Amino acid sequence: QVQLVESGGGLVQAGGSLRLSCAASGRTFSMYTMGWFRQAPGKEREFVAAHNWSELSTYYPDSVKGRFTISRDNAKNTVFLQMNSLKPEDTAVYYCAATPSPLRATMTGPWQYNYWGQGTQVTVSS
Repeated sequence: QVQLVESGGGLVQAGGSLRLSCAASGRTFSMYTMGWFRQAPGKEREFVAAHNWSELSTYYPDSVKGRFTISRDNAKNTVFLQMNSLKPEDTAVYYCAATPSPLRATMTGPWQYNYWGQGTQVTVSS
């Protein structure tokens, strides 16, 4: 069982940066594939980033590639999402997610992740 708690959201101007954190509980956290998703009002939950336990494989959609970076600190059971050059269209609730399944490039669907945090709001003003 893994429990996830996100933090770090807030209000930022376009072009600014935020770093989200996701604190995880569970002895096997270091072996889990971790992902970030976001959901804007009236829209489906959207894949933002994912990486495997070794961070050797990382995936991003084109909408955030080059601006967002996922990383983790296994010693602190924490995964991060560094978001730079933020745009108003990045406004959403951001969710941390985890799965014990090995990371694959096709793991971009919310249904592929077993554990979820409660979400943190990110608002980017123009």
